[in-house]
Amino acid sequence: MRLVQKLPLAPDRRPPLEKAFSIEELRRLARRRLPRMVFDFVDGGADDEVTLRRNRAAFEQVTLEPQVLVDVAERDQSVTVLGRELPSPLVLGPAGLAGVAYPGGEAVVAAAAGQRGLPFVLSTAGSASIEDVAAAASGPLWFQLYLWRDRSVTRSLVERAQAAGYEALCLTVDVPLSGQRERDLRHGFTIPPRVTARNAFDVVTHPGWARRVLGGPPVTFGNFTDMSSSTDYVSLGQIVNGQLNPTATWDDLRWLRGLWPGTFVVKGIMSAADAARAADAGVDAVVVSNHGGRQLDGLPGTLDVLPAVVDAVGSRVEVLLDGGVRRGTDVLKALSLGARACLIARPYLYGLAAGGPDGVLRAIDLLVAEIDRAMALLGCPSLAKFESEVV
Repeated sequence: MRLVQKLPLAPDRRPPLEKAFSIEELRRLARRRLPRMVFDFVDGGADDEVTLRRNRAAFEQVTLEPQVLVDVAERDQSVTVLGRELPSPLVLGPAGLAGVAYPGGEAVVAAAAGQRGLPFVLSTAGSASIEDVAAAASGPLWFQLYLWRDRSVTRSLVERAQAAGYEALCLTVDVPLSGQRERDLRHGFTIPPRVTARNAFDVVTHPGWARRVLGGPPVTFGNFTDMSSSTDYVSLGQIVNGQLNPTATWDDLRWLRGLWPGTFVVKGIMSAADAARAADAGVDAVVVSNHGGRQLDGLPGTLDVLPAVVDAVGSRVEVLLDGGVRRGTDVLKALSLGARACLIARPYLYGLAAGGPDGVLRAIDLLVAEIDRAMALLGCPSLAKFESEVV
């Protein structure tokens, strides 16, 4: 956006990533690096953000039981998820419009995930396209999508993902319409972000972000640029939001299952009953998720729901967990309760905002190191035989 070149930008003082010793410290760096409107877009939840807080509270209320005098000189945190061995029980989950945090957005994250041998899940609403992310990635890719109102749109996205080599389809089922993120409404946040009288000072005091993001190509929905001949990207966003489908049912899920020949994952499950319906429909995995607290407010934390879902379908399909993971011990708590692995999104977005590709790697490496250290202190040499109790 050319307007930013006329603003008297302050010097860019970049906080060093090596001083971030936790995901929370990466979050603080991201808050310093991003204008408030952008940070709140990444960080915020729906309505009063009760669900957002409960995701964290659920982990904080659970403790682990260690075993002592176990030989833990060598530790192996590899796991098998949907037939693929991963070096750590982490999947970089979908997050829309990552390009508002750093240019390239999802393509940058996919490249970093591949360097660590971890899957990346591209959001349908990503700022980078299916094809651009596939070109940047060296690791396994999943594609997340919704049951769009126009089935031809869904079919086209599925065919593009299959042609680009994505190995899993991840259907998100908790968005019949978009939740209300009040932080975004207060800021008047738009896609692409625009400089206004309300936010001009905020932009000027974040010059690095302004040069990288506003000074480059407009941030938009990379997979939908062919849906409108208009150059008004706000209008494109309205078209995309108009494709959300409040009439979608389990019959639509079964139709999509028949359309996709590969691994099929359903994300947004928050009850044992829905998990059983998904298993009956032929999915390979369910993700216990409340959309990171960004959809319906007032839901339980995902860790609170996890045991019931595992009891209901854990012998039939793989169960993954998404939401609230900020520490390696959080991952181990989820595994203790029956999850195969955890999806993360905000942690790598904080890293992306704080330091681009290096920041994403920093976020991954912090969690991997915390898992390793916790395994040693728990008396757990291998996650393949992980039997720690939670209290």
